[in-house]
Amino acid sequence: MDFGYDEIKATILYNLRRKRIIGGVHTPFDTLTRGFPSHLGKDIKKIAQQLIKDGWILTKPASYGLQVSLNKEKLKEVEEFIYKILGFRF
Repeated sequence: MDFGYDEIKATILYNLRRKRIIGGVHTPFDTLTRGFPSHLGKDIKKIAQQLIKDGWILTKPASYGLQVSLNKEKLKEVEEFIYKILGFRF
C-alpha cells in the first residue's frame, strides 16, 4: 500500500483512537511507527511531531521516554479527519 502524508497522519490518529489512548492514557512515542513499513520510520516520526505541534497529540515526558496520547479537546476534529481520509467512524 502506498502511504501519502494524510494517510499516515490519519493512520497514526486512528491507531491511537482505536486503542483509546486519550487524555490520561499514554503510550510510548516509538509505538507510533508500528504497523508501517520500516523504511517509513523517519517520515512517520516527522509527521507525529507535526501532530504534536498541531495539538492533536499531547506529550508527557517520563523517565523511561516520551509518552503520547490523543488530545481530548480535539477528539471530534481528530475523528472527523480519520473519517474523511480513511472512512472509519467511531
